[in-house]
Amino acid sequence: MSVSKRTAWAVAAAVLLPLVTVAPAAHADGKDGKKDEKDKQPKPPAIMSTVGGTLLGRPGTQVQLGLGAPVLPKELSARSWIVADAESGKVLAAHNAHWRLAPASTLKMLFADTLLPKFPRTTNHLVTPQDLAGIGSGSSLVGIKEKQTYSVHDLWLGVFLRSGNDAVHVLSSMNNGVRQTVKDMNDRAAELQALDTHVVSPDGYDAPGQVSSAYDLTLIARSGMQNKDFREYAATPRAAFPGEQKPGKKRETFEIQNTNRLLTGDLGVAPYQGIAGVKNGNTTHAGSTFTGVAERGGKVLLVTVMNPSSKEQHAVYQETARLLDWGFAAAGKVTPVGDLVPPTSARTETGTAEDGSEPAPGKNAPDDSAAPVAAEEKSGGVGIALSIAGGVLVLLAGAVFLVNRRWPLSAPGSRRRRSREPLDPDVNP
Repeated sequence: MSVSKRTAWAVAAAVLLPLVTVAPAAHADGKDGKKDEKDKQPKPPAIMSTVGGTLLGRPGTQVQLGLGAPVLPKELSARSWIVADAESGKVLAAHNAHWRLAPASTLKMLFADTLLPKFPRTTNHLVTPQDLAGIGSGSSLVGIKEKQTYSVHDLWLGVFLRSGNDAVHVLSSMNNGVRQTVKDMNDRAAELQALDTHVVSPDGYDAPGQVSSAYDLTLIARSGMQNKDFREYAATPRAAFPGEQKPGKKRETFEIQNTNRLLTGDLGVAPYQGIAGVKNGNTTHAGSTFTGVAERGGKVLLVTVMNPSSKEQHAVYQETARLLDWGFAAAGKVTPVGDLVPPTSARTETGTAEDGSEPAPGKNAPDDSAAPVAAEEKSGGVGIALSIAGGVLVLLAGAVFLVNRRWPLSAPGSRRRRSREPLDPDVNP
């Protein structure tokens, strides 16, 4: 090789060698021999659904801060999250909103939104062995027994409070079986335009191809909260559940507590002021998921958080609380990045839904300010909202509301009255 050629190779090597040795360093093991956690996390699709707005189809965080708007919390590790105004449907901020991920038991919101109208709560059902067939190993259960009778009201308490897959399967059996229920849920998701959602198992148990998104779960929660029974069950902190009926003895009950930690609190998690539901979930594949709704200062927000990677205890609740705090502080100071779309059959010219049901209290609805305050475990009545103070939970009636059946919701007009001052483990491996 000539001198000139050797010189050229030497120059090239001097330029390229740093690239060869430095480039891999970004993914190299750290001092402790562990790879960077962010490098281990899966990446969202480059192209996602644009239902609700173009920005919502983009990967990463989408937010448009205005003058005086607070910055988003730093301590957010979820693969996907969304903050939306429950009344207007405006999305205040989002992160990978349409990433199709395993939903875990947050999918039970769609189950409830689909089946709640089908059975009167006073209907009684005698449980058969077939009703409890096919429940996944390690499922969360409320404790339903064969050859025992339960009311529909009991079963829904089991679904909402204990995330009982046994209660889901009994109700599915009453609905002509799991297969029919899955079909009904997928049809309902399509009607809601929750197009990221595909149901395989009605209880949210991990199953191949079963997915939803933060956007869809928020859309589903908004629809469900327009049903007063849905609002009641989602807001119930604890209730008495029937035990086994023994011959010649009065049937005993045992207490069940809602697994929503922002509602009931837990070690390291304080009840969130103004929380009113909705549903949490946790499976091996999905990680922790949660959709919550809260009312504060005349604003009602929906937040969904999916699969935080943080090692923080109860991370899904902590990150939800941070996003709720941000949303309340940012309301009116950000430009929305999208919308929660109405159902396909929605009518906008009246306050009556396509199915003829009455509107929930709020704008364009009758004033229910004379409604009595419901008892804690009955939690009946319209216009339910929750506030927490001093560890005591109280349901507020009157003009308090969460969402309105009119789609899309009208622009702010006559504001509702301010509410009175407040008195106060879902694991499917």
